[in-house]
Amino acid sequence: MNPIDERAPFRPARREWLRKSALAAGAAAMGGLSFGLPATRALADENAKSLKLSWNAGAICTAPVPVALTQGFFRKRGLDVELVNFAGSTDQLLEAIATGKSDAGVGMALRWIKPLEQGFDVKLTAGIHGGCMRLLATKSSGIVDLAGLKGRTVGVSDMASPAKNFFAITLKKIGVDPDNDVRWRQYPANLLGEALKKGEVQAIADGDPTIWTLRESDHLYEVSDNLCGEYANRVCCVLGVRGSLIRKDRATAQALTQALIEATEWTANHPDDAAKIFSAYAPKADVGQLAAMLRSHTDRHHPVGDAFRKEIALYSDDLKTVGVVNAGTDSSRFASRVFADVLA
Repeated sequence: MNPIDERAPFRPARREWLRKSALAAGAAAMGGLSFGLPATRALADENAKSLKLSWNAGAICTAPVPVALTQGFFRKRGLDVELVNFAGSTDQLLEAIATGKSDAGVGMALRWIKPLEQGFDVKLTAGIHGGCMRLLATKSSGIVDLAGLKGRTVGVSDMASPAKNFFAITLKKIGVDPDNDVRWRQYPANLLGEALKKGEVQAIADGDPTIWTLRESDHLYEVSDNLCGEYANRVCCVLGVRGSLIRKDRATAQALTQALIEATEWTANHPDDAAKIFSAYAPKADVGQLAAMLRSHTDRHHPVGDAFRKEIALYSDDLKTVGVVNAGTDSSRFASRVFADVLA
């Protein structure tokens, strides 16, 4: 079999061949797994190192994960990676990684930092990209900036969601108290648009693809996003690897990190092709819109090493300002504890 050239342009027929030749790996007996998704494991060399990588198959920001699978980046690094769609809580995900039910996972920094503060044996090895969180309002609301949220109600999908945390942080920085000056109401993500239409909230905040789709379908005004100001070059999606894997088999952790960074760069260079690959996991999504979302993300920003450690510390500092991370936590020390420079 000829090896896959990750630089070659993506072709639908090639994807179909890959999917048909994939191993139909059954989901492991682990909470939060989804069934009936496209093949989650590419045909691998019998000498390849087997790994389980947890991800959220409904989040477009994780597109580099299936890209790495279908375009051969995992195989290039000697890995046989099984993708595990995890729909449970972040605590459950990190526990699954820490206890070896999964070997690594991709998720949002603003979701992971608090659980990591509590001591899970999971190490962050790389940033994946920035972007994908947005705050929207109707064009008739008069809300044109974050200051306009004072005295208003914002709908979110989760009171601990990355979007809620991020916009609380940015409100705090402009002198608006996110706890006393703004009200937050929780709705299922697919009902955020209805809550806005009914006037139950005056703004909504969430991540792509949900929030992007609402912006387009309901002709909403984008008040802010997580690429504004100092966050223009800040990562939001990160890779976490089981601590014991790094200690016992650093080369494998390094290979996984390298493969995902390469896949992320490929995604930045081929957003249309990456959207087609991801659409297999989101059959109802519009591929053109998925590609537009990917173009709006900063997939060329995937920090590693000391640059990544510093970004973790900055987020820790941010989360302290809104009471998520303990005020007494030393952010620099915390970042050094939860980060592993496997590429050094």
